[in-house]
Amino acid sequence: MNNILKEYIDVLKFQKKYSDNTINNYVKDIRNYKEYLIKNNINYKNISYQEIQDYLLYLYNNKYSKNTINRILSSLRGLYKYMCEEKYIESNPFSSVASLKKDKKLPNYLYTNEIEELLNIEENDNPTNQRNELIVELLYDTGLRVSELVNIKLSDINFSSKTIKTLGKGKKTRIVMFGEYGEEKLKKYINEGRKKFISDSSSDYLFLNSRGGVLTTRSIRNIINLQTSKSRIKSHVTPHTLRHTFATHLLNEGAELTTVKELLGHKNLSTTSIYTHLSKEHLRSVYLSSHPRSKKDQ
Repeated sequence: MNNILKEYIDVLKFQKKYSDNTINNYVKDIRNYKEYLIKNNINYKNISYQEIQDYLLYLYNNKYSKNTINRILSSLRGLYKYMCEEKYIESNPFSSVASLKKDKKLPNYLYTNEIEELLNIEENDNPTNQRNELIVELLYDTGLRVSELVNIKLSDINFSSKTIKTLGKGKKTRIVMFGEYGEEKLKKYINEGRKKFISDSSSDYLFLNSRGGVLTTRSIRNIINLQTSKSRIKSHVTPHTLRHTFATHLLNEGAELTTVKELLGHKNLSTTSIYTHLSKEHLRSVYLSSHPRSKKDQ
């Protein structure tokens, strides 16, 4: 298998143009697989479906995550596909092996009192604070992704309809809405704070840094961390936390799932449906704390 692996590495490097990190992962996966085969006296050319399942069970029992096991499967599928193409073997035994179903990780979100605290931090009225407060407000008001937020231009904002035009995933244009609080903070920042950031080469982008350049997504994350540190919120808050909070609060207040899907810019309803889990958890907690017969007296 050693010579085949060397040939395959060349294919990954020179034909497929994979990164060094990806190639190193492939090599590591394949070598670990080879060691397992040798230890269990299995011929790589004649490995059976059941023997592959045993190998996956071995990985699972050794505390490999589902993501790592799926990556290993991808590495081995690729290797065996190459061996088929080069006539080293007749068929790919990994082609019929399905990847493991990933566990759904529920996104974290803030409760109403937490988001209210984050939105109402009392600070000096200076350009930086005006900008930072607006960033938090718009992420929660609109459900924008951080990549969409940094690309907002003044020309994208329509104050008469309280909407912002944005370019989302797949370069798909959509319209998001902001409320009266967002409108007030937007106008204040544009008319006051933002003017302090504009350099000689003026920019049409909404959010600028102290040198007049466009804020990066990393800068936005740092700003969210800064704002959170000024509150009593203990959980880790990211720009995506505010997007999750936007969606969850809409559903908790009775919004239709299809409406939330459009507002988030999701392509498929199944992507949005994860928020129904959060909404149901909220309803359950309210029921348990409020209904007189939800539990027996202790």
